[in-house]
Amino acid sequence: MVTSDQRRRQLAREKYERQQQRREEARRRTRRLALVITSAVAVVAVIGGATYLATSGDDDKDRTDAAASQSPSAEASPAPSPSPSATEEAKPEPAMKIDKKAEYTMSLKTSQGDIAFTMDASKTPHTTNSFKSLADKKFFDGTKCHRLTTDGIFVLQCGDPKGDGTGGPGYTIPDENLTALGKAGADGAVTYPAGTVAMANTGQAHTGGSQFFLVYKDSKLPPSYTPFGTMDEKSLKTVEAIGKAGVDGGGADGAPKKAVNISKLTVDKV
Repeated sequence: MVTSDQRRRQLAREKYERQQQRREEARRRTRRLALVITSAVAVVAVIGGATYLATSGDDDKDRTDAAASQSPSAEASPAPSPSPSATEEAKPEPAMKIDKKAEYTMSLKTSQGDIAFTMDASKTPHTTNSFKSLADKKFFDGTKCHRLTTDGIFVLQCGDPKGDGTGGPGYTIPDENLTALGKAGADGAVTYPAGTVAMANTGQAHTGGSQFFLVYKDSKLPPSYTPFGTMDEKSLKTVEAIGKAGVDGGGADGAPKKAVNISKLTVDKV
């Protein structure tokens, strides 16, 4: 028998998948327009990637869905990293420069306190290398964590240079370490334990960019988001406090009430 809690979580995941599909369609329309303007030809190069923006109509539908499911946090599951824009499609993934046998620490100095977690390069070399490359270029300095979800899925999402869910590094990286959390259950999900740090993506394979999410309470998600880090106890408590304060304006999915501004992000070899 399906419990009300299981049903609520299922509805939250289904709503998230619908949002992702609509956002992917919106991204494709935007890319087609950009290509027409820049090349004067109506040729579309569709590459997997979602903008996180939903139309006002989507938002209205989402609010209706949320009321019905009591879980407004559809995109609470890691909202994906957008793919490169039409002018950035050829940008390559950074050359591999890290030590694949080492561990690295990512440290974020934020307006709500320091957050740090370890990354095992042997399990997630592409992800670790990408963050190291971006951090060395100060890509994340001056950005903010733009999304918090507090129902069904419990994550704080960061890594968008635009701060609105539409930004990325201009390239994508492959998925890694997807079996680390075990085999999916009958509901198609696994538990991402509190303290896990994982990559956001578009819902399609190998579409991670710079956006990542911090899990502050056990969350059930499909095993398609690269788990690449684990927060220390102090950092987890910091994110828990942000989650406890809730979403700005109420609700369960949106900008955190306690603004999380990243003044500096570094990646260092342990």
